[in-house]
Amino acid sequence: MNYSQRSMGEINGADVTEFTFTNNSGMSFSSMNYGCIITKIIVPDKEGNKENVVLGFETLEEYRENKGPYLGAIVGRVAGRIKEGKFELNGKEYRLNTNTPPNHLHGGNIGWSEVVFASSIVEKDDAIGIRYTYHSPDGEEGYPGNFDLTVDYLLTNDNEIILSYSGKTDKETPVTVTNHSYFNLSGNNKRDILEHELIADVDRFLELREDFIPTGKMIPTNNTPFDFAKGKLLKEGMDNDFEQNRIVGNGYDHPLVFAEDGSHSAILRDRESGREMSLITNQPAVVLYTGNMLEDQYRFNGVIAKKYLGVCLETQGLPDAINHPAFPSVVLKPGEIYQAETKLKFRVME
Repeated sequence: MNYSQRSMGEINGADVTEFTFTNNSGMSFSSMNYGCIITKIIVPDKEGNKENVVLGFETLEEYRENKGPYLGAIVGRVAGRIKEGKFELNGKEYRLNTNTPPNHLHGGNIGWSEVVFASSIVEKDDAIGIRYTYHSPDGEEGYPGNFDLTVDYLLTNDNEIILSYSGKTDKETPVTVTNHSYFNLSGNNKRDILEHELIADVDRFLELREDFIPTGKMIPTNNTPFDFAKGKLLKEGMDNDFEQNRIVGNGYDHPLVFAEDGSHSAILRDRESGREMSLITNQPAVVLYTGNMLEDQYRFNGVIAKKYLGVCLETQGLPDAINHPAFPSVVLKPGEIYQAETKLKFRVME
């Protein structure tokens, strides 16, 4: 196992570096300390061709100029939307920056997706990767408490990438962190993701309003386009007459809730390339987003973007949970440790 690094430039005097890690099987992934962005994941197809399976830009400038997709970045302090950018905690109302008026999204105007992190290489007997750290000050984007965040990305010889997030606070604060990578298992963005198949251990999804804020209602997935128990092509959620698919731009942009007694897992497949990615997490939900808002103003690794070019599987707490007491809590208290982990394993289908 080995690694290399290259300079991507600097932001306000801070060096931005891309790190590339390669395992003994030849799989590699790259990440940079700006936003902990995953820039590339290189894995073989059924013919042995090694290609990139995530959307990415080629330069730091492109990432900074095109912030809207949150391409490959971590998002926080709270991933997802918070209604009207406000919540109450211990009898006090907190108001956050409303970067998608009138709501708050993915941490605010300058969320963790735009931070330059401190970084250090992590080498273990069976894994290699990177550790990113950041101190989020009390009041940042309106959030209470000083929060110390650690992000670990580790690559194993089993073609697995382990994404771990941990942190602590000195005041009660909401926190749920995720990675916003867009996957396209066709390799090098050759095709869209409509023929990708998703199998997921989910039994409910959150109903959304027209502005993507959860209504608070969890709908059983049975007999809906959100039933992935036995597998479903993603195109089945496009251009149908199901209201929840329609309001998010004819596709998916919904939190899928894992079965409480299940494995908290999912599998994404592209049969034409033979690639498969399995996911397992300790988080209660995964936000399925099928790139409904991607448009041709972006160019990903030389390919002009289009709708449905990538799919996100964002493992996290439920969006707007801070305003829904019935949802699993995302509040962290002093003395507690925030710990979230997701494992992504890549293989060629048999």
